[in-house]
Amino acid sequence: MRKAEFLSHWQGIEPGKKIKIDMVPYKHRGSTYDQDGIRLTGSREFIDSMLSNLKALLQHENGNTRLQVVYKQSTDRKTQMLMDSWNCYIQVHERGHEAQIVNARYGHVTY
Repeated sequence: MRKAEFLSHWQGIEPGKKIKIDMVPYKHRGSTYDQDGIRLTGSREFIDSMLSNLKALLQHENGNTRLQVVYKQSTDRKTQMLMDSWNCYIQVHERGHEAQIVNARYGHVTY
């Protein structure tokens, strides 16, 4: 999609839509690059400001699904030195059947 087309598309999206995210299936193997997820990069202030607008995703930390999250400082690939920027990745993963049963019986296991 070209930029002008994208901006028109973005402008036309209804504000405040419920987040529609498909979960990564339980015991998925391999890359999850093609699965629904969010990747934020930049300063912690930028990432946190975006996270403040994505709090609806927190509802996916429950008895049936869990949030797979990474929030870490970026590392230079060549020198392995820490950089000033940060990375945040979020995906929703399906919990296993056994965990779902335990959560239904005894309360939510959220780790």
